[in-house]
Amino acid sequence: MIISTNWLSDYVAHGLSTNELSDHLTMCGLEVESVEAVGTDLTGVVIGHVIESGQHPNADRLSVCRVDLGSEEPVQIVCGAPNVAVGQKVAVATVGTTLQLPSRDNPDERVPVTMKKAKIRGEESFGMICAQDELGLGSDHSGILVLDDSASIGQPFGDYLSAKGSAVSDNAIDIAITPNRPDAISHLGIARDIAALTRTHVTMPALTLPENGGAISDAVSVSIEAPEVCSRYVGMLVKGVTVAESPDWMQQRLIAIGLRPRNNIVDITNYVMYECGQPLHAFDYDKVGGSKIIVRQTSAESVFTTLDSKEHTLPSGTLMICDGDREVAIAGVMGGENSEVTDSTANVLIESAYFDPSTIRRTAKALGLQTDASYRFERGIDTEGQAWAAARAAQLMVEHAGGTLVKGMVDCHPVQHEVRSVSVRANRVNSIVGTEIESSEMVRLLEAIGFIVETTQVSPPVWKVTIPSWRPDVEREIDVIEEVARLFGFDNIPEPTHSKLPNFTPGTDGVRLLRERARDVLSGAGFRETYTNSMLSQEVAEKFNSSLLPGGRFKGEVVQTLNPITTEMATLRPSMLPGLLKVIGHNQNHGQASIRLFEFGRVHTKRHTDRTMVGDYTETETLVVAGAGKWNEQGWYGDAREADLFDLKGVVNLVLSACGLSKATYSEAQSDDLTASAIDVKIGKRWIGVIIQVASEVASAYSLRSPAFVAELDWNAIAEMADGGLRTRFRAVSRFPIVERDIAVVVKRAQPAGPMLAAIQRAGQPLLKEALVFDLYEGEHVADDEKSIAFGLRFGADRTLRDKDVDKAVNKVLGALKHQFEARLR
Repeated sequence: MIISTNWLSDYVAHGLSTNELSDHLTMCGLEVESVEAVGTDLTGVVIGHVIESGQHPNADRLSVCRVDLGSEEPVQIVCGAPNVAVGQKVAVATVGTTLQLPSRDNPDERVPVTMKKAKIRGEESFGMICAQDELGLGSDHSGILVLDDSASIGQPFGDYLSAKGSAVSDNAIDIAITPNRPDAISHLGIARDIAALTRTHVTMPALTLPENGGAISDAVSVSIEAPEVCSRYVGMLVKGVTVAESPDWMQQRLIAIGLRPRNNIVDITNYVMYECGQPLHAFDYDKVGGSKIIVRQTSAESVFTTLDSKEHTLPSGTLMICDGDREVAIAGVMGGENSEVTDSTANVLIESAYFDPSTIRRTAKALGLQTDASYRFERGIDTEGQAWAAARAAQLMVEHAGGTLVKGMVDCHPVQHEVRSVSVRANRVNSIVGTEIESSEMVRLLEAIGFIVETTQVSPPVWKVTIPSWRPDVEREIDVIEEVARLFGFDNIPEPTHSKLPNFTPGTDGVRLLRERARDVLSGAGFRETYTNSMLSQEVAEKFNSSLLPGGRFKGEVVQTLNPITTEMATLRPSMLPGLLKVIGHNQNHGQASIRLFEFGRVHTKRHTDRTMVGDYTETETLVVAGAGKWNEQGWYGDAREADLFDLKGVVNLVLSACGLSKATYSEAQSDDLTASAIDVKIGKRWIGVIIQVASEVASAYSLRSPAFVAELDWNAIAEMADGGLRTRFRAVSRFPIVERDIAVVVKRAQPAGPMLAAIQRAGQPLLKEALVFDLYEGEHVADDEKSIAFGLRFGADRTLRDKDVDKAVNKVLGALKHQFEARLR
């Protein structure tokens, strides 16, 4: 948002230099990105009095003049203007002055020219008597600019213009407007803050608002068929206008903020928009069919030509402004070529409306049209500013386009916006901000920016604060407190001399410690942490709301987001898998074939219920670990190997072990559309996660170049069960030897090893310290429907074990395997 300092001064007499103004804006939360001098620098241009003028002896079209500049001696200037005459007061560019003059090759471009002492056809000349275009005051070059009698000889020309209420030099301040401050996208919005900071007041342009109805009711009718997205539409009619250039002062202000003047009608709508923040549109009234305006949404896809003569395909549901016969504008974005104001326009219909921000945002994005109007509507304009803006534009058109205002206005207002107020405690303001601001000063600051403050309790002060309609961002007490702090000045808040928090020894955050342990283990294993978007499209969320995954264990519904920015972010994720697959696909398609990733995050679902209470929703923190491509690269130690489910199983074991959980069991899970194979992970009887191979169809959808394996763990469950594992215990290395025994048993081919390991652990107590699978055999000497599994057993105690002790433990293990799994010793 660019503002003009000259323009701003119309509304607030702040008395600040440009640098001081920029500092004040930045310190109150309106960050100034740049300041640029614009317009014509008139330094060295003074007012002169022509005391003699005669024909140049060597040129028919030149005059030799003597001009009094208020110095000791008049100067001689050769002038080519046909209208120069004795007695005139003129603007003189003295020797050494640099002006931006129109280029001879292209009058629209300006080039710097410095005045020098020169001989023109044999006669000396000390400066130049200036025309209007040479001073940057317009485009007239037919003769020199002749000043009125109020001009003082020798007076700087810039001072003369300032006294006349005009100026050609200006400063453009570019402000970075945050999305929560739509009120600041106008000069009046900035003026409110400056008035509060400088203890002055805002001077609004003098204006009388016409009443709804009147003679205009016979000329225009307005109907809103979509009140949920257009809550108000104001129309005013000015007849008999002459479309021409806008006045110089208006052009200068528009140019200063980076706009190109078009004509008086278009310039006035732009001027009012930058003045108060309300976008306007001007229709050629005679092109509006049936003298009616209808606001409605399209029912089917259609084609529309905008003011820039470009055709756009409008999706169904686009909010449009229509007349009795056709569509004439894309609401809140751009007008149509079929109703635009041209040089022949005589009657102008002014539109001033309030459109729903999200509706305009979607339309602008769908059409690829970002305009000054859509920029403001998307952020939320003043809900009550439509009538004022329309009347202001009508007033300026009457003054500068020679029109006649048709009395009254059409104000269609089907939805009234609620007047919002909050209760604010004065002592709460100081408590939060850390200041001792007087209550009266708080009230002054708030009232200066349009808030209405009413006392509801005297001691301690409590106020009912009514929020102005142009501040949609203010909703709660803390928002009002922020406004006080912002205007009081963050740099004026004193440094605290002591902490207001009680002294205590901070405890250890167990859940955080577990995360750090897991991060250390995963980083050490070559995994990289990533962060993905917590929102998904409806289609993707429904697809990944699987009962196999932590987020879908409750078989809940996908959680919708209110007013989504885009359809790609319409729901909260029920699983972190889509985000991780997208990252894997991106990396593999950019040269990183082998990748290992992990992410901590939350997933959400809503239980099946008709209620919408917070308790109906589940939020589960999960850890997702993923691998794709080669797990081991080729080297002296062996050949390259692709990742598989068992690699992820080993990583899960590492993580659980770091959390003090070492007795996890793994069992085959029923696959679904997302998975080629799946393994459930449990500790005891509690399910804590799943390890899957992503189905090939899903992998293809995310452009994966190799099979992907993912473990998604319920971190909430792990944190609850790992409480004992948070304490670091010292355990001395045993002074006694470990005894190792290997056994191989034959079982049915479908028998998983996990339950067998659990049975071995139970049967081998108390001497058995560790058990693991080290071999799997299927083939000769083993039946086709059987397999041989070899287990390594390690026994130990706080004494030297005898063979008979170990044999007894091994026999217990074999007995358990035979009883539970019909296993026989091979």
